[in-house]
Amino acid sequence: MGALKLTRRGFLRSAALAAGAAAAPYVITSAALGKGEIPAASERVTVGHIGVGNQGGGLLGHFLSLPLGQSVAICDLFQQRRETAVARVEKTYADRGRGGAKACTAYRDFRELLARPDIDAVVIATPDHWHVPLGLYACRAGKDMYIEKPLGLALEWDRALRSAVRRYGRVFQYGTQQRGQAHVRFGCELVINGRLGEIKAVDVIAPDGAVGGSTVPIPVPEGFDYDMWLGPALESPYTADRCTSSGTWHVYDNSIGFLGGWGAHPLDVLHWAYPSIPVEFEGTGFIPPAGLFSTVVHWDIKGRYANGVPFTLKPGGDCTRFTGTEGWVAISRGGLKAEPESLLKSPIKPDEIHLHASNDHKQDFLQCVRDRTDPASHIDTACQSDFMSHLSDIAVRTGRKIKWNPATETIVDDPEAARRLHRAMRAPWTL
Repeated sequence: MGALKLTRRGFLRSAALAAGAAAAPYVITSAALGKGEIPAASERVTVGHIGVGNQGGGLLGHFLSLPLGQSVAICDLFQQRRETAVARVEKTYADRGRGGAKACTAYRDFRELLARPDIDAVVIATPDHWHVPLGLYACRAGKDMYIEKPLGLALEWDRALRSAVRRYGRVFQYGTQQRGQAHVRFGCELVINGRLGEIKAVDVIAPDGAVGGSTVPIPVPEGFDYDMWLGPALESPYTADRCTSSGTWHVYDNSIGFLGGWGAHPLDVLHWAYPSIPVEFEGTGFIPPAGLFSTVVHWDIKGRYANGVPFTLKPGGDCTRFTGTEGWVAISRGGLKAEPESLLKSPIKPDEIHLHASNDHKQDFLQCVRDRTDPASHIDTACQSDFMSHLSDIAVRTGRKIKWNPATETIVDDPEAARRLHRAMRAPWTL
C-alpha cells in the first residue's frame, strides 16, 4: 500500500517478532503482481473478518468483490461457520485469478487474528456487546476497523472507543451504509445548506423491536464457544433463541434493542444533516416482563434541542424527516420525498456545504485506510448518534426527563440516571 504502508507493516512485523509473536506467513502469489484491475499486493488493504454470521457474511461477500482489499483471515466462534467462510474466500480468489496459495486462515480466538502484523484492518460484525471491546483490541493492535452498528452497550463504552481511535490514530468506519447512497447525501445537504429555511421539527422513525424468546436452557451446540460469545456480557444459560439474530438484537445483556440496532440508521441521517444532539429526552416504552427478549419496544421518545427545536423518535419504519419554515424533506433508504417537490431539483452549488461523497461504504473504508483519511461514518459521528439511542433508552427505563449536557457529555442533576451511562463487564474483560 505504498512506501508509507510498507514501512508501517514492516515496523509492526518487526515489533511482533521481537516480542516473540508467531505471525502467519504473508504469501506473495502470481496475482500479487497486480494483473488486470487487481492492485499490486503492496497497494491492497489486507483485511481480517471477526464475525461472519448473517451481517458479517454479507459484508464478507462485499469486501471480496473489491479489488483494493484482500481478505486473509476469518474469526468466528462457530467452527462450521468460520471454515465455510474460509473456503468461500479461497474459492472466490481462485476463481478470479488471485489464488495459487492458501489465501485465508480461520481463527476461533480474535486475539490470534489481531496478532498478525500483515493484517491492516478488521471488519467487526459480532453481537452488539462485543463491538467496543473488539474495537479497543483492534486499536491497541494497530488495526483500522469497520464496525457494525450499533456502537456500544453503554454510552461510556462509546467514549472509551472514541478516545482509543483518536489516541492510536486509527481509521474507523461505522456500519451506517446509507451514507453511501447519493439520495441520502443530497437530502442531508438540502437541510444543512438551509433549503428548508429555519428547522422547526425533527422526527425519526425506526423499526420496532420484538418480544418473546425461549428461556429454557439447552446444551451448547458442538463446535461453538459459548463462553467466548458471552465475553463481557453477564453469564447466562444458553437457550434456543439467545445466539440467534433475534436474541443478539433484543436481549438487554447484549444490546439495547432496535432503539440502537435499527435506530442507528435514521439517527445517523439526523446527525449527518443536523450535527448536534438534543439536550432533553423523555418518553415511554414497553419492557417485556417475560420471555428472553428484554429490550425496550413500542417506544415513544420526545426531546428538545438547545435551540428549542422538538425531536421525536417512534417505531414503525425507517425515515428521518426535517420540517422547516420553507418546506420539509423525508429521507429513508428507499428514497427521498420533499414538499415542495422543487426542492428535489435544487442543486447544491460549488460554494455550499458538500458532505463526504462515496457510493460504496466498504470501498470508502478501504480507500481511507490506504490514504489515512476519515471515511464517511467516522468515530465522532458514530458516537453522537449512538448517544441518542442510549439517552432514549435511559429515559424510558427511569421514567424521567433526561437532561443532557453535550459540552461535558454528562446527564444533569440525576445521579441514578447517570449511573446508567456505564455497564460493568464480566471478568476478566475490561475497557
